[in-house]
Amino acid sequence: MSSRAGQKQASRAVRDYIAREKRRTRTLWATIAAVAVLVIAGLIGWGVVASQNSGGFTPPPGAVENGTGIKVGSGPVQIDIYEDFICPVCGQFEQQTGGTIDQLVAQGKAAAVYHPVAFLDRASSTDYSTRSSAASGAAAEGGKFREYAKALFAQQPAEGSAGLSDDQLIQIGRSVGLGDAFAQAVRDGKYKPWTAHVTDAASGDRVNGTPTVRVNGKDVQPTTQAIQAAVG
Repeated sequence: MSSRAGQKQASRAVRDYIAREKRRTRTLWATIAAVAVLVIAGLIGWGVVASQNSGGFTPPPGAVENGTGIKVGSGPVQIDIYEDFICPVCGQFEQQTGGTIDQLVAQGKAAAVYHPVAFLDRASSTDYSTRSSAASGAAAEGGKFREYAKALFAQQPAEGSAGLSDDQLIQIGRSVGLGDAFAQAVRDGKYKPWTAHVTDAASGDRVNGTPTVRVNGKDVQPTTQAIQAAVG
């Protein structure tokens, strides 16, 4: 009897050992799975943050290296122009001084970098500053940035209005030779993230209003005479 009891006790001990090992194995795999989930979640989160930190935008063709503006020309002096398409003073600046900048670029004296910011979304009921800036990015993709920007200012809506509709923005684009790809980019808001990047970068560079003009990094008055004197 004692021998049989010993065998039973030994068998029970073996079964208990096997059960413990199974529980330990299940716990181990559950821990590994939990860690794997955390690692994957962390990687996804890092990817999202990295995307946000990188701006999450696609600059249009013709943009400068950091994507904060559209460069026109290749002269030795750089003129940076920060403007908002619903800003009435920017419209006056384009009318009075835009031709002078075009001439300086054409003569090879200067390169112009245009920063279409969206400071004045509050000045319309449809975020017109963002929509028009994004449309200018689509125009840059079509190789017609300056032509389109001039046309936008020529048909500039009043501050406080709804601004031009997307259909009107598209029609203006067609009037300067832009086609269906431009129209689709406007409807899709393709360059709205780029507009946000341009606007954030301008604020970071202490641009507090529009129009702001800088020649080789130095602020100058937004007048024909001041710009010509600064370019030399």
